[in-house]
Amino acid sequence: MTAKEKYVPIAIRISISFLFLLSAVAKLYPSPYFAISTFEVKQLYPLGFSGDVAPFFSRILIGIEFALGLLILQKHYLRKLVIPATLLMLAVFTTHLTIVTFQDGGNSGNCGCFGSLLPMTPIEAILKNVVAMVLLVILLKVMPKKDESKSNFWILTSTTLAFILLLFMLAPMQAESNLVDVTGAEPDDTDAIEVVDTVKSDLVVEPKKIDTIKKIVEEIKDEPVQHKSGYSSYFASIDKGRKTLCFFVPGCDHCREVAKELTEMKAKDKNFPDIRIVFMNEEADLIPDFFKFAGAKYPYKIIEVIPFWNVLGTGKDTPGVKYLWNGNEFKYYYGITDNKFNATEFSTLIQKSYSALKTIK
Repeated sequence: MTAKEKYVPIAIRISISFLFLLSAVAKLYPSPYFAISTFEVKQLYPLGFSGDVAPFFSRILIGIEFALGLLILQKHYLRKLVIPATLLMLAVFTTHLTIVTFQDGGNSGNCGCFGSLLPMTPIEAILKNVVAMVLLVILLKVMPKKDESKSNFWILTSTTLAFILLLFMLAPMQAESNLVDVTGAEPDDTDAIEVVDTVKSDLVVEPKKIDTIKKIVEEIKDEPVQHKSGYSSYFASIDKGRKTLCFFVPGCDHCREVAKELTEMKAKDKNFPDIRIVFMNEEADLIPDFFKFAGAKYPYKIIEVIPFWNVLGTGKDTPGVKYLWNGNEFKYYYGITDNKFNATEFSTLIQKSYSALKTIK
């Protein structure tokens, strides 16, 4: 046996094993349930998976990734099943990523291959998969052909089933209720005071003054008609008056920085829109520390991971900040890239009258 036949197969098998194990572990970062739920919402839902099927598929898929990462290092059915199965999985992923690249572009966004641990664009993921497939083809050619008639099929099935079961144990599926905890939440503001017309019907007004009175009334009521934002289940008065609705993760550093900026802005402006926060139920024990860093405590609600991502919106990421006026949305900041929160812009925006806002909405 030459050095090529001896060391090249070993090197390739170790490389592929590392790739698959890293991919599986990364999909569990920073915590299994949070990471898998995020993977389902951001990667599987857009593919058409329902909320009932996605939790099963995600755990089975990651379990298979773990299994292949280990099975590529053993000899049982290596040429007949393990390597072909690994090639097939990479081919399916590559096909999907290629379609996404042609449809939406592949220079931005996270493909989810390595979860949030190692963000990777679809194009980068395609290149990675192609290299891995080439290595596997080379492995088939240079690996010594040995008789696999004595291979134990149960090694493959037992390993695969064990990892799939492990995934269901590490991240048990939960019944998703939207609101999970209101303990410690400050009471919401009382309903906004409505303007009542106190002008008596028998009051005689000179015709020349009618236009002037109308203009005054229009200026007083220069605000949008009340609209249902869909967030009243979290905060009763969210659709009354001007509100700053935030979507934060307690342990997210970017979320904390935005919360601190909002606190500083509110301290300088007595008319700053009331701040309300919807927290993801991930490291909820860090909420007191979150408010300590922000410099103030605000009314908040905590909701489960998947409902949180759904409320945040498809393709959106934290931190999220919405400017609402009578339930009407005038601005939505999200993520840490192109649409990230801009304190200077927001300060200017909230000073605008409704008439001015209508021209930019």
